Amino acid sequence: MGDRAEWDRRRAVERFMEGETPTAICTSLGYSTRWFYKWLSRFRTGDAAWFQEVSRRPQRSPQRTQLEVEHAVGVVRRSLYEEGRFYGAQAIRWEMEELGIDPLPSLRTINRILSRADLTQRRTGPYKPKGKKYPRLTAHRPGDAHQADFVGPLYLRGGLRYYGLNSVDLATGRCATEPILSKSAQTTVDAFWASWIRLGMPLHQQVDNEMSFYGSPRHPRGMGPLIRLSLMFGIEVWFIPMGEPWRNGVVEKFNHHWEDRFLRRMEIASETDLRTQSLAFEERHNGRYRYSKLGGKTPLEALRASRHELRFPPEYRAPRHPLPKPETGRYHLIRFVRSEGQLNVFGEMFPAPPEALYEYVRLTIDVDDKRLHVFLDGKQIDEHRYDL
Repeated sequence: MGDRAEWDRRRAVERFMEGETPTAICTSLGYSTRWFYKWLSRFRTGDAAWFQEVSRRPQRSPQRTQLEVEHAVGVVRRSLYEEGRFYGAQAIRWEMEELGIDPLPSLRTINRILSRADLTQRRTGPYKPKGKKYPRLTAHRPGDAHQADFVGPLYLRGGLRYYGLNSVDLATGRCATEPILSKSAQTTVDAFWASWIRLGMPLHQQVDNEMSFYGSPRHPRGMGPLIRLSLMFGIEVWFIPMGEPWRNGVVEKFNHHWEDRFLRRMEIASETDLRTQSLAFEERHNGRYRYSKLGGKTPLEALRASRHELRFPPEYRAPRHPLPKPETGRYHLIRFVRSEGQLNVFGEMFPAPPEALYEYVRLTIDVDDKRLHVFLDGKQIDEHRYDL
């Protein structure tokens, strides 16, 4: 068995050096691409016995050269990139540790190697806050809060138009990607329902000011499909400030990753393919992508480690539109008060108290007592009658 395995390793590298792709090599030999890149990395160390199995026990090897480490970092980084996984310094170090590559360089060393080899990608840069205190929605446990966003319209080959509802659990990074053909009231309800079936139902659902979420500016108190659906099941909806998409930063960042790793890489020709590939991407992300904020865990590993029990929809089929108007519950809007001193509630204006000028406030609509409460820095500073 050992001789056959060693022959496979040598033959795989020979075929690669002759110009054959890793995918074709691994398919014909019956191995994964991870297996291939592991042995390609060993080959590039220059060790004459690279194809032989070695102990995975960590050992100090001061004789190893910096060039060997650079080869290993480069190979692992390309492997992660080609597999559509995260390929930053931390992800590379975790993969090298899992493959048994030694010596294991520090994150600082990996970053230097990537920079010298021009294997980094520049970011456009995060939003820099203006110093105003923002009433941020936080999550400590799975299901505390989700961020969701519509992307699109997008088009399949042949002109089929569709949208995607992407949702992310803030505590674990788990995602749900739900393709839909329109943003009608019923499809919006269906998309959130399907996402909750996989992610669980959150306590708080954060979105932007898309009309599909809140309803219509002609009827600002009508409570759109998402508000009605959420309040039916005790979920509080949070609407971020208008014109500030970075406040939905977790799902916005995920959207970029989704576009790069899904839209630009998958050959999708039909609605059936779209749903199949979308679910496959979701499963890959939740089961394989490792996050620094999770201590190197995947989203599913973080969920299991939390031991927190999620709440799921009571049945598989989503409620039918039109949904009844809820008689209890709360939903929230975050607004920045500008010089005109007005609070914009889906197109309806209310006067803001003077102390709220040039500040972020939270507007809480309490369905039970039909009041609009205004909070600044967690303290109520005003309220208005709000008949629904």
